[in-house]
Amino acid sequence: MTHLLAFHNDPSLKEFVLTELGRHRAQDQLVQAHGYWAGGKGCAVGCTLEAVRLFSGDTTIAHDLHVLYETRLGIPQRLARLEDGIFEGLPREASQLWPERVISAIAPGSALTMIWPRFALWLLDEELPPLVLGKEGVTAALANVAALYREWTETGKSPRRERWTKADAAAAYAAAAAAAARAVSRERQADKLIDLLRAALKSTNNSRRDTYPGDRND
Repeated sequence: MTHLLAFHNDPSLKEFVLTELGRHRAQDQLVQAHGYWAGGKGCAVGCTLEAVRLFSGDTTIAHDLHVLYETRLGIPQRLARLEDGIFEGLPREASQLWPERVISAIAPGSALTMIWPRFALWLLDEELPPLVLGKEGVTAALANVAALYREWTETGKSPRRERWTKADAAAAYAAAAAAAARAVSRERQADKLIDLLRAALKSTNNSRRDTYPGDRND
């Protein structure tokens, strides 16, 4: 993956997107279970990419293309998918503020590539195990995959593909995702993601701490 810096280290991009998301919310353009973008309304990702389109002066944009978070915003596409999943599962009132919370929490210039493995480790190691007590096979599978994510967070490098396969990552992840969707509060997931995003700049460079007046402490 190409080295990504959030908002390509451009505070004006963050400010513009944040302003547009606030306008979308105020005009009831941010809608759950609506699809990415249709009829001037969209989901978290759709509205965010519409703001990117306006910032760039483009005529069109693929509102459903998560990879555009990487090329246009410097944000890993895996986080776009996570943002959207949380958005669709939040209560309506919380969902309306969610895209703004995400953008607000990200400091321009921060590297976000480690956010997903840190979030996944938290989910697999802390949130899900209590939900599968007594299911030894599932518990063991979650622990095996959590160990790989722990290694990833500690070394900064994803384990080799064959190790994920050996740990039966696909089956464990499916079980984790299903359990999360049913029983783990999306509000808790949202709060955890925001905490990780806010800490990203410090992790990127402990000696450099940007101050951005547009940031909000939600």
